Amino acid sequence: MLSRIAESLFWIGRYVERADDTARILDVHTQRLVEDPWIDERSACANLLALMGSPVPGDEADTERVLATLAFERAGPSSIVGALSAARENARGAREVLSAEIWESLNVTHNALPQQRTMARRYGPHSLFRFVRERSAMVFGLADSTMSRDESWLFLVLGRSLERVDMTARIISTRVLGGDAAPSWTLVLRSTGAYEPYLRTYRGVVDSSRAAEFLLLDRLFPRSVFAALAQAEACLAELERSPVRDATRVGVAGEAHRIVGRARTMLEFMATPDLLAQLPARLEELQRTCSLASGAVTNRFFTEQAPQVWVPEGVA
Repeated sequence: MLSRIAESLFWIGRYVERADDTARILDVHTQRLVEDPWIDERSACANLLALMGSPVPGDEADTERVLATLAFERAGPSSIVGALSAARENARGAREVLSAEIWESLNVTHNALPQQRTMARRYGPHSLFRFVRERSAMVFGLADSTMSRDESWLFLVLGRSLERVDMTARIISTRVLGGDAAPSWTLVLRSTGAYEPYLRTYRGVVDSSRAAEFLLLDRLFPRSVFAALAQAEACLAELERSPVRDATRVGVAGEAHRIVGRARTMLEFMATPDLLAQLPARLEELQRTCSLASGAVTNRFFTEQAPQVWVPEGVA
């Protein structure tokens, strides 16, 4: 596969997942501000912008600034509109490996964004958030049902998995680091779609330790950090498989695989009480892991290699 095509598929997975998770985070944030009049809006907005990588001074943070930065901004790929537009542009360059249904879904989503943005500003942003969640689910559902499980599929799922680890860690951080303006664990679980699976698993009221444990360590819930890391590791293992039998007798074939595997092993074998006691540091480490793994994937698969120059023996 051409590195250009592989890179486009990787970033389609990342951008669509980023738009989906950002919509979930903003939906919870705006719902809390409406339902609880005692929340300090500026503090809550400043904390959210900082956690999402767009810090602003506290006196400039309000709901309008949050929505403009994380939802409506066209140029930035960190916003919902920007991420979906970037996903569609990447899909244009990978038409030959995407099914017609996936391309049509991304194209329809992109073309509907101006109308959805207008409706969100007029009637409230929840309609936009619902639209983004539904369209993201449609894109990944079509990928599941119309793509062969070859390299194109692996790069798409790898991008989605790394982005999911990063965004789930950010969602948990909104609760752990939010202070008095933090959302409840029930809202955090709802924002990840984990509320009903959590209740079926633990059969009781929401407990902070169990909620954090579920979102970090559950092997069966696909949005948990552990499940996403395991999926990313499996994709990398397939992509790095060498035809030479003894090429990877020691360690792993690539730096990205090592980074992701180390993070997955840390979650799997660290005692749960120790993990929860160090939760802020571990969440920051997971976000850093995603950044490092993404860079390693780029260097391994996407960066164009310089042609090798052969030098005659004896010539230095």
